[in-house]
Amino acid sequence: MPHLLVDISFHGFGHISQTAPVLNALAQRLPDLRVTVRSAAPYPVLRQRLQCEFVHIPAAFDFGLKMDSAVDVRVADSAAAYRSVHAHWDDTVQREAKVMRELSPDLLLADIPYLSLAAAQVAQIPAVALCSLNWADIYQHYCAGADFSSTAHAQMLAAYNSAAFFLQPQPCMPMPALSNTRVISPIVQIGHPQRAALKAKLPSRPVEKLVLVAMGGMELRLPMENWPRIPGVHWLVPADWHVTREDVSAFEPLGLSFKDVLASVDAVLTKPGYGTFAEAACGGVPLLYLTRADWPETPYLVDWLQRNGACREVSRAELESGELHGALRELWDMPLPPRPNASGAEEAARHLCEMLRG
Repeated sequence: MPHLLVDISFHGFGHISQTAPVLNALAQRLPDLRVTVRSAAPYPVLRQRLQCEFVHIPAAFDFGLKMDSAVDVRVADSAAAYRSVHAHWDDTVQREAKVMRELSPDLLLADIPYLSLAAAQVAQIPAVALCSLNWADIYQHYCAGADFSSTAHAQMLAAYNSAAFFLQPQPCMPMPALSNTRVISPIVQIGHPQRAALKAKLPSRPVEKLVLVAMGGMELRLPMENWPRIPGVHWLVPADWHVTREDVSAFEPLGLSFKDVLASVDAVLTKPGYGTFAEAACGGVPLLYLTRADWPETPYLVDWLQRNGACREVSRAELESGELHGALRELWDMPLPPRPNASGAEEAARHLCEMLRG
């Protein structure tokens, strides 16, 4: 029985949304596959996405960036945290390599903890990286001038380059410092539209348009209590926002998976991030996205989305005020281009299957 160890960053839901379809496709190819998932993501979040059986080990091998919200980075705190991680880098890698040897996987799949890849190299366990970005580039963007940054950056790059290959699902950042990249098609789990069932669960008032508000698993609470009503529009928001308005409903109690909710709405409001961008474009759902000029992945995500979907940028001020009527009207007037090919999960599964079969 082949054993796959999967280490997943929990910095929002994007890393899970990339990894889960690959594991599901791989399990179809290898029904006897044994899967161990190490991630700080809660088990119910993983269980909702993963169709295969797996053992969950709660663990975090990276933190991405220190954040105040889904879009606000604490740069100084992030730089200090990375300095702490890399101050005793060799000892940390050796410790994690010992743990990995005890787990005895045949292959490591990392999205995208570089510590795991470095440990796999020491433990002599084959490894594959998978992601539309890497923490080395993100770190360099925000912390290049920080003390110790050149050493930390070099150690990150060495870890990523140690993988047999680094799979980059589109839309992805360019990674010129890596020599092992392979670009693949978008990885998504496209839901099944269930609009009639969804609307039947909402209040009886007339609903013409459904708009999903999803900030990618990271906190960015919008002041919806003060938003003006838009006739015919009903908002679907996270339950923990506790919004009490007739034109707002929490989406979790509706009894549908997130991907089915997304596939059933007329638009989604989100921040720039891989999961929702790719799933909306491949599912033919128009998208409003929050301005996020400082995030280095943004221009590549937006450029791809503009070519493959209907989208419009909105400002932080527009989200604060809720003045979105005009933006939604413009969005719904846009033509939808042909949906992009979404075969990335199968492409990645084929690569992993070849490695597991030797």
